[in-house]
Amino acid sequence: MLDRRTVIAAGMALTATQSVASPRVPRPGRPVDPAIVGVDGMQLRRHGKPYRFVGANMWYAAWLGGAAAPGGRARLTREFDRLQALGVRNLRILGSAELSPLKNSITPAFRDKGAVYNEALLTGLDWTLAEMAKRGMTAVIYLTNFWEWSGGMMTYLYWVNGGRYINMNDPAHPWPEFPDRNAAFYTDAAAQTLYRNYIRAVVSRTNTVTGQPYATDPTIMAWQLANEPRPGGSDAVAIPNLPAFYHWIDGTARYIKMLDTNHLICTGSEGLKGSIEREDVVLDAHRSSAIDYVTTHIWPNNWSWMEAGDLAGTYDGGAAKVADYIASHVRLARRLDKPLVIEEFGYPRDGADAFDPSIATTYKDRFYGQIYAAIEADVVASGPLAGSNFWAWNGEARSQHADHRFQRGDLAYMGDPPHEPQGWYGVFDSDAGTQAAIQTHAGRLNV
Repeated sequence: MLDRRTVIAAGMALTATQSVASPRVPRPGRPVDPAIVGVDGMQLRRHGKPYRFVGANMWYAAWLGGAAAPGGRARLTREFDRLQALGVRNLRILGSAELSPLKNSITPAFRDKGAVYNEALLTGLDWTLAEMAKRGMTAVIYLTNFWEWSGGMMTYLYWVNGGRYINMNDPAHPWPEFPDRNAAFYTDAAAQTLYRNYIRAVVSRTNTVTGQPYATDPTIMAWQLANEPRPGGSDAVAIPNLPAFYHWIDGTARYIKMLDTNHLICTGSEGLKGSIEREDVVLDAHRSSAIDYVTTHIWPNNWSWMEAGDLAGTYDGGAAKVADYIASHVRLARRLDKPLVIEEFGYPRDGADAFDPSIATTYKDRFYGQIYAAIEADVVASGPLAGSNFWAWNGEARSQHADHRFQRGDLAYMGDPPHEPQGWYGVFDSDAGTQAAIQTHAGRLNV
């Protein structure tokens, strides 16, 4: 992420960034504390047993966890209780956000360009982890974002390049200019210093609620380098950038291992869709001994594998592509001998522009069932699939505006981030069919 504390720390970060031939980092297969999730070949393990989970994405948890506005601890407690009742025991949450001029980026943020970070949000993260611990949940915490909605990599570049940036989906800068520009992040020494300084602050933090150092907290399952990092958007940029991209993954993961020898580390990759559709890129991005498991994301609507306005006619074709996508990543994880987590998957409600919780979720529920059935079958086959995190939990929140658009200052945080229609992919507390699919799968997996 962003800034750090001292000139010495900045120098250490740069040295680590530039260290190519680092020694092998052992994977934490058997942590000293058996409550901390470790790895054993293609399995996650906890308390000496295979650790499999039904999970959710809840990026906004730290915002609700704060003691003052925009905090909402009473609501967060209710949401955790609902998720626990469904059998959800892992949450993927945002542990960073960079104060940004980018359109639709969330405020408040964990940090700006300076070396003093937002203690209110960090305390919100502390409180979130403390409440998760009470419920036996574990957390995956991502430490920056490739995309704009939490500031992310473009904001780091903006801080160090004299104030230049572009917005995602700006007609003046059509796709793939945004991801191509973001690729500069991996080799920008000044941006990397800011990012590593923030990593040090979070990973080395002691929870102000529990007194537990983050580095020894069993509630944390993994640190994640970023949400959906890509080597670029076009082949013309991404392919020449691959060595720098791999180096950034390996070097950043090793840097975190220096700060925390206990916890797992993952990339946050979408898999093939974030890897210019090349299996060798997925393999090389996850080959580092400092990367403990493989991740993939599945978005049939975003990838035009189906049409929201014609689900009856296009669902089956999309489902076939989903099955192939899962099978490809299972095969890749087997080659790497590492666990695999489907840490994002999302599907719209029935019909185009359908965001209100009163609209049915017939096809969404079928899609969830497909994902869950694939995981259950892979468990029977002793495969690498360890769990999943649906995108995302909306809970009791409802859109505050007729156009279902998030506006800065809104406090009804949903799983749908601020750049998306509120209610597009998230699961509401009233979505009985989707919750039934989640709970049924949890009953089969949480044994």
